[in-house]
Amino acid sequence: MNKIEYGMKLDFSNVLIRPKRSTINSRSEVDLSRVFNFKYSPLKWCGTPIISANMDTTGTFNVYKALSQHNIITALHKFYTVDDFHNFKEQYDANPDFFMISTGIGEGSIDHLRKVFEVIDCNWICIDIANGYISNLVDFCKKVRKEFPDKRIVAGNVVTREMVEELILEGLVDVVKIGIGPGAACTTRLKTGVGMPQLSAIIECADAAHGVGGLIIGDGGITSPGDMAKAFGGGADFVMAGSAFAGHDENPGKLEEIDGIKVKMFYGMSSKKAMNKHYGKMAEYRSAEGRELKIKYKGPMIKTIHDYLGGLRSACTYINARSIKQMAKCTTFIQVSQQLNTSLV
Repeated sequence: MNKIEYGMKLDFSNVLIRPKRSTINSRSEVDLSRVFNFKYSPLKWCGTPIISANMDTTGTFNVYKALSQHNIITALHKFYTVDDFHNFKEQYDANPDFFMISTGIGEGSIDHLRKVFEVIDCNWICIDIANGYISNLVDFCKKVRKEFPDKRIVAGNVVTREMVEELILEGLVDVVKIGIGPGAACTTRLKTGVGMPQLSAIIECADAAHGVGGLIIGDGGITSPGDMAKAFGGGADFVMAGSAFAGHDENPGKLEEIDGIKVKMFYGMSSKKAMNKHYGKMAEYRSAEGRELKIKYKGPMIKTIHDYLGGLRSACTYINARSIKQMAKCTTFIQVSQQLNTSLV
């Protein structure tokens, strides 16, 4: 029997944050760092709870170098080899708290993790698959927890409370990654009809995770600093972004010029380009669920970092949140039919 779940589900574009009287008179008074304890890992973490997505254009060693200077995490993409990590260790002062080792759940994945951890110290493991609802994910998470009991384990992606609870309670995961289809380079919703508006997903999944002692990452859908503020306001403990961190000097790929505009390539990890690059072909039983995009060249990444951190601080002053930790309890959303005046854009 088909059924419909009634009630509005909202995306970042459907709301604004309502301002309230504030005793914060300067953005400089706002603390954007957070300290987290985890349900299973004994390792505390302190930093700015923003993560560059584990795509091969944004989850790179050079992006890590830029973001780690601001205590921001980079989720390294899962196609780096053991030799790549040897070189990473030799070339960079790699802080184990500010990058994640990513993995899929296929055969040999745990063995690959073992070999990587023999080379480099890292406190994070990101178990990343597009469909976090398959039973193999929970089973794999249990194996990773048994093999690496002290690591902070992230897993996803999902968008519903029952799967968040299962990953935390049954899969022994510390942090669940939330988001199906919100990314700029993702076409999952178009190809499958599956997904959930990202703000509602964050609100529901944060409530579920916090109720059982876990945390969440809001992954995707960030088009501006305001969207990131809404994600934190909705209860996300961390926010992951891809396209926001693409298009810079630090991102791989050559700079092109189209109609006088400088651009760099950005593509989804389920796109035909990514499949051909990393697997040699697009398997016949699947379709591409990612776009290949040209992103306007943004220059050095420090400009984007300052733009996003400045936007978050300003959002906090509007809602009387003295720290990023207080944003969720200080945020009231209002539904809107329009966010911006675009008459001159």
